[in-house]
Amino acid sequence: MTARLHWTGVRMRTLRVTTDPDDSATRSVTLPAAWEDDAAQALAQITQNGGPIRLSTEAARWVDTIDACPPLPGTPANAPSPARSLSYLLLMRQLAPNIALWERHPDEIQGFVVRLSGFVQEDGFAPEHFVACLKLACDSLRRLHAATRVERTGELPLFDLPADTSEEPAGIILLTDLDACLASMGLDYDSDAGREAARAIAALATSIAHAGTNLSLPTIPACASLPGLRALAAEACAAMEGQHLSPVETGFSGPGPVDALLGVESCGLAPVFSPLRSDGHLRASTLARLAYRGLTPESALAMALAGDAPLPPTRPEAHAAMHKAMERSVDFLPELPEPELANLRARLERGARRQLPMRQTGFTQRTAVGGHSLFMRTSEFEDGTLGEVSIIPTRETPMARGLMDCLGQAVSIGLQFGAPLDAFVERFAYTRFGPAGTVEGDPGAAYASSMLDYAFRTLSEAYLGQHMPDAPQIEPNAEDTSPMLPFDHSSGDTPRGRRLRLVS
Repeated sequence: MTARLHWTGVRMRTLRVTTDPDDSATRSVTLPAAWEDDAAQALAQITQNGGPIRLSTEAARWVDTIDACPPLPGTPANAPSPARSLSYLLLMRQLAPNIALWERHPDEIQGFVVRLSGFVQEDGFAPEHFVACLKLACDSLRRLHAATRVERTGELPLFDLPADTSEEPAGIILLTDLDACLASMGLDYDSDAGREAARAIAALATSIAHAGTNLSLPTIPACASLPGLRALAAEACAAMEGQHLSPVETGFSGPGPVDALLGVESCGLAPVFSPLRSDGHLRASTLARLAYRGLTPESALAMALAGDAPLPPTRPEAHAAMHKAMERSVDFLPELPEPELANLRARLERGARRQLPMRQTGFTQRTAVGGHSLFMRTSEFEDGTLGEVSIIPTRETPMARGLMDCLGQAVSIGLQFGAPLDAFVERFAYTRFGPAGTVEGDPGAAYASSMLDYAFRTLSEAYLGQHMPDAPQIEPNAEDTSPMLPFDHSSGDTPRGRRLRLVS
């Protein structure tokens, strides 16, 4: 792997990390000494092949793969190899491949994640450096796509691909760390100037990615803090006009280990709500915003102690406003989080079973329904919600006890997978079958139409806070009009109008 030579002279350090908190096994991760521990954790999550991990070796795998791809038609003969530039961009944490490219999955959309804050220098945002990085990323994706398109098993027929690649997407470029980028430029995320600058940067990236393809180019808005972007984009697009290149889409990233590897403060276009890092120190974006306001951390602390906010708080609506501003600047936007919808999805989520704690709380109830003993026990999650229920008629036949025990286990499994308790209460409360009758041992209920009726009305009052009244009692001599076997058959030909009960 020749790309490993590009890391010569970089000071490294080795850590022991684990990817599973329930597993004590650790992995050795070697990465640049200037990178934080979270990057080592992210690298271990990305690389799932087991064994020790060296960033230079893992990066050389995909770098050498791209470097071995033939150049695109029309590439100058003296064009430099992309391997050195890709390695340096990763070392400076400005660019990293997504997991599909890192693990070389040909059936998934391969692309790069670009950290916007890495292109802010002392004199502001560096658009020329940003454009050069985007050109390199697009060229690498197109070279890789042209060389490996016959391996994409998702395209049928496998060996009869069209000769024209201008309609086939070559990959995607995802932008991230937008808020930290705006902070380094002295702009607030929740401001018109911040949204204007963000739109201009995103539209510039999309223009470079769409240049030379059949995709339309977005309009780059005029931005006072970023002059000259339109001229720079027009020059880059004019040089690539008429090349019929494969399209490369753009968007913003979502949460994932690649963002942690790049050391971003907030993934994609999400804002930074907390001014502090997890270790309690001020974030780089917080220090930048304080510096542009002429404040030091000490003076900002003094203002906070005096009751004055040194920085304006970010409103929750700011994320939605930025999301709306970016709708026409990129091809892909991550889903905007909605608290109510997220809570609903969390309640209805399937496939992840919630485990009960080792020491469980709940209640035990021993009662009698119609003279038949009933034993009920519950177990609760840490938040006090019902997680398990056991309903056992202690003196019934083995078949009745087994069926009731299986029903309790089925309800418990449903609760642990997120099924709502009120759905079970609605289904099983007021069911009618024997034994039924007077309830003894529970002052909260006087009559139950079945053992399940009593059990689920009790659960409703204990865990839903809803008291359900007793079912109306059925007199022993009252006629049962339900059409269930054994049934009544009346006939006018019987003597004295008697009713005959037929049983099978």
